[in-house]
Amino acid sequence: MPVSQKSEAKKEVGGDIFRDSFFSGKVSEKRATIGLIVALVLHLGLGLSLVVVPLLSTPELPQVEVISAFLVPPPPPPPPPPPPAAKKRSTRSTRIKPVQAQSNIEAGKLVAPIEIPDEIAEEQLSDIGVEGGVEGGVEGGVVGGVLGGVVGGVLGGVVGDVEAPVRAMGEIRPPRLIRSVEPIYPEIARQARVEGVVIIEATTDIYGRVVSWKVLRSIPLLDQAAIDAVRQWVYEPMVINGKPRGVIFTVTVRFTLKSN
Repeated sequence: MPVSQKSEAKKEVGGDIFRDSFFSGKVSEKRATIGLIVALVLHLGLGLSLVVVPLLSTPELPQVEVISAFLVPPPPPPPPPPPPAAKKRSTRSTRIKPVQAQSNIEAGKLVAPIEIPDEIAEEQLSDIGVEGGVEGGVEGGVVGGVLGGVVGGVLGGVVGDVEAPVRAMGEIRPPRLIRSVEPIYPEIARQARVEGVVIIEATTDIYGRVVSWKVLRSIPLLDQAAIDAVRQWVYEPMVINGKPRGVIFTVTVRFTLKSN
């Protein structure tokens, strides 16, 4: 037999021997997939059985015993104590002493009478004045009058509207000074050796009192002292055409240092 035929015969014999020992790849993949699915289903069923079965089989719950209690209400409050016995009234008659009304009448004050008097006693007026006069008063009367008297107390009284003050010039002369007050020298001006004349324009009312003022010539350290003095001066009331009038005029206040 030739060599080529021998090799072909060996190939045929070897191929027939191992033909049944090999398996197909497609068939093995299908089987593996089916096995995996079956294993997953079995594991899932086993897990659910382990979780759900204990929940469904619950043990018996303990019985709770309910005990009802009855509370006794508190006792009522004690009754109030009886009222005290009334005191026996004394059979003796008490005498009521008459109370005398005390009069609270003070001297110098007007009090309305309770009863109408049969006679009214005359008042005794004293004509004795105060020795030395009253501070701020003027000769012949009181500046501004008194309570209940005539307004002004001088010139027979003032009736009607008061006219504006006139300026002292020409025939109208400044009024006559009745009461003057010396100015107080300021200590600061004294230490500074300041002296001189302060001129003030003063205005009097119908009673001769200084009611307003204005500094015409000023010395700063002496102005206030001059004003404080002039505002206390009193002049004779000015009468023009039978009517009292205020007057506007100038006054001078001199400050002089005394030599030691």
